[in-house]
Amino acid sequence: MRISSLGTSYVALPDAPGPHPGVVVIHEAYGLNDNIRDICGRFAEQGYAALGVDLFEDRNRAICMARMFVGAMSGNLDHYGVPALKAALGDLAAHPEVDQDRIGAIGFCLGGSIVLTWACTDQRLAAVAPFYGAAPRPRDAIRRACPVVGSWPGRDFTTKAAGILETELSAAGIPHDLRVYAGAKHSFFNDRWRNYDEAAAADSWQRVLAFFARHLRGHNGGRTTPTADGGP
Repeated sequence: MRISSLGTSYVALPDAPGPHPGVVVIHEAYGLNDNIRDICGRFAEQGYAALGVDLFEDRNRAICMARMFVGAMSGNLDHYGVPALKAALGDLAAHPEVDQDRIGAIGFCLGGSIVLTWACTDQRLAAVAPFYGAAPRPRDAIRRACPVVGSWPGRDFTTKAAGILETELSAAGIPHDLRVYAGAKHSFFNDRWRNYDEAAAADSWQRVLAFFARHLRGHNGGRTTPTADGGP
């Protein structure tokens, strides 16, 4: 694995030469930290070029989060944070070792909510993987999303998003794999956090890899696929 930076973002590349499929990795409210860097490294080990984006970029975290929250609640699909992700995808796509036609994204909590909103507005995304993310507003925008592999804990304020997404994605015929892990808690994927759930984290990671293998490695323009994909 090779490590570099792109502005304030973190880049992890496979050892083998490209072009590689790419993944934008979007952090929780804690920002771009060692947990997110580790996830980028895990993707690189699987043959992906991973970019850990920094949505705060040394700005005031509370103000950034407030802007994102207000934008999301108002149904603004291009709210604070989404333009930054669109720019990050452009940066990753321009990397000489990345296949610009095979790029997806994964996000956690704050990042999980924003990645779902972003997926409704950017045709360049081949697939997204939200973890404990809230469903975007307006709800009918979800029917314009790319393929989604989503994971939620059974006991969390975001869990109802799984049902909303199931309804809207199924109605639009968008491939998806959505799962709620009974007994798991918020941030169950973060192995540096007290709520880490080893079984849920391992299963969700394998589902993400399987889904991305189909929609990024074997990208076929997933937005036009006519049937929903209920599992890995």
